[in-house]
Amino acid sequence: MPDAEVIIIGAGLAGLCCARRLQEDGVAVLLLEGADAAGGRVRTDEVEGFLLDRGFQVLFTAYPEAARTLDYAGLDLKPFYPGALVRHAGRFHRLADPWRRPLDGIKTLFSPAGTLADKIRMAALRRRVLNTALEDLLQRPETSTREALHAAGFSAKMITRFFQPFFGGIFLEPELETSSRMFDFVFRMLASGETVLPARGMGSIPAQLAAALPAAAVRLQCRVNRLTANTITLDTGERLTARAIVIATDGPEAARLCPELPAVPMQQVVCCYYAAHHPPLDEPILLLNGEGDGPVNNFCVPNLVAPDYAPAGAHLISATVLHTVLQDEKQLELSVRMQLAKWFGVQVQRWRLLKIYRLAHALPRQVPPALQPPQRPVRLRPGLYVCGDHRDNASINGAMVSGRRAAEAVLADL
Repeated sequence: MPDAEVIIIGAGLAGLCCARRLQEDGVAVLLLEGADAAGGRVRTDEVEGFLLDRGFQVLFTAYPEAARTLDYAGLDLKPFYPGALVRHAGRFHRLADPWRRPLDGIKTLFSPAGTLADKIRMAALRRRVLNTALEDLLQRPETSTREALHAAGFSAKMITRFFQPFFGGIFLEPELETSSRMFDFVFRMLASGETVLPARGMGSIPAQLAAALPAAAVRLQCRVNRLTANTITLDTGERLTARAIVIATDGPEAARLCPELPAVPMQQVVCCYYAAHHPPLDEPILLLNGEGDGPVNNFCVPNLVAPDYAPAGAHLISATVLHTVLQDEKQLELSVRMQLAKWFGVQVQRWRLLKIYRLAHALPRQVPPALQPPQRPVRLRPGLYVCGDHRDNASINGAMVSGRRAAEAVLADL
């Protein structure tokens, strides 16, 4: 007799969504998670009363799969200001979404982040992505994001000062080599919904998904050593069998467990968190490095978005670094602090470092032709399946969709 009808390796978003879909049809599942909690790359740690997401992350409320699957009210979502402050020529310049902030949008027309023609092209781009079916957006001819922006007529300064730090922070690569299909998808999400944080951190998302499963369905600190046929061998030597096995890990771990899967190149990122008595700004907005100098790409004060991110009387500072080559932690932190001191002055020296997250496998790298086709197969063969954001697009939505697709493939075969 098998130990479980279906065993899912990995309790990240993909694995949890796969388990929930199987449970809906009455299929017994067992999730094996190597870490001490579910969530995969979407985790939140509590440090001295601060909520630290493992790398700066946000949720787009327009994600179709997330909207269908999650209880947004239960997550108590808190929105960012719809726009950004772009650092250029020693000052911050506001770029606002004119459809949500009309008055600020008028000021945006005169922002040095781009030309007036760029603002008009932005409106045309918004109209195109909103008036095109999502399935059709993901079938458009695929180039790099940078090539697509040039083809749309955007000026070099608009690309350098806005698109590069903003979408570079989403794709975790400021060169904008990511697929134009991914850019269209993300732009549509931004245009049609809000950018938010759950009140108690991004880790609330997998926690909500896991809460719908029986407690015995998830085994933590349970690392899989190898996989053969329908048998799983754990690091402890314990063996488990199932009618169906789903690999729901990140791309590199999936390739380790199943060498027939292609290697998945990953983007890395570093996030530095500081505690401060006074915030350097007073609104829930993202700050972008439009100058290109210094390691920090984007910056925010998360508790100005969601107050529970910091204890009373304190503020949480988040700084994201994309280029980390040849810098040890001390050198990196010193260069971050020096850059932020240019932005905010001597107060930066009083900020206390809470934690640095260096994430080597933060996000799948999706350069063309990565999204041809937009979705990769989740059935490797009957009895063995795979899901994760490397099977769809590199996003929370992609991970959740792939988990559901894998579950439906399992159900079809069982």
